Amino acid sequence: MPIDDRRAFENRREAGRALAARLRTYAGRSDVVVLALPRGGVPVAFPVAEALDAPLDLFLVRKLGTPGHRELAMGAIASGGIRVLNDEVVNWYGITPEAIDAVAREEQQELMRREAAYREGRDGVPLEGRIVILIDDGLATGSTMMAAVKAVRQRNPVRVIVAVPVGAPDTCEALSAFADEVVCVRTPEPFSAVGQWYLDFDQTSDEEVRQLLRAHARTATPHP
Repeated sequence: MPIDDRRAFENRREAGRALAARLRTYAGRSDVVVLALPRGGVPVAFPVAEALDAPLDLFLVRKLGTPGHRELAMGAIASGGIRVLNDEVVNWYGITPEAIDAVAREEQQELMRREAAYREGRDGVPLEGRIVILIDDGLATGSTMMAAVKAVRQRNPVRVIVAVPVGAPDTCEALSAFADEVVCVRTPEPFSAVGQWYLDFDQTSDEEVRQLLRAHARTATPHP
């Protein structure tokens, strides 16, 4: 095992700098977009977007909990009104379209609330024809990132890259079947939780998300 896999990151910013070093081949390209999964993915994605001189945006994903088993995901909704369903779960539990719509409406309201709160009127970055780098602070089961990859595909990018500072080895490998590239800086064994690989894993606040997006918007190079 590489020695790096034994060391926790100081915080999400340090983790982001380590991730940026692994992604430097994408620096300076006008077709690259960095998408962060809020909230914890934003402070990781910020130094990546700064280092690559790429636009930084959010990609929100909300799990659709199965009626009666809300902890079990029957699918997810994502930014831009995109819905991804787990057909196996839907069919197994016999979930009706009406039941799916009811859960989706509830989660869509929360997704829209967060979008408005975080973006503060800024438009989302177009993804069609671009290289999209999806970033979170880590991968455990990977279910949220999997939904994000499938949802981003519906926006017609040319390439989707999953990039995280740390992830469970099996999850990083499994995601490679869905993303064009998966970058996991550290894949420690054993792996039980993302938080154990950060010395500071305090919850990212809504205000920190807003501040980082504002800061990047002030300094970013305009891209078409």
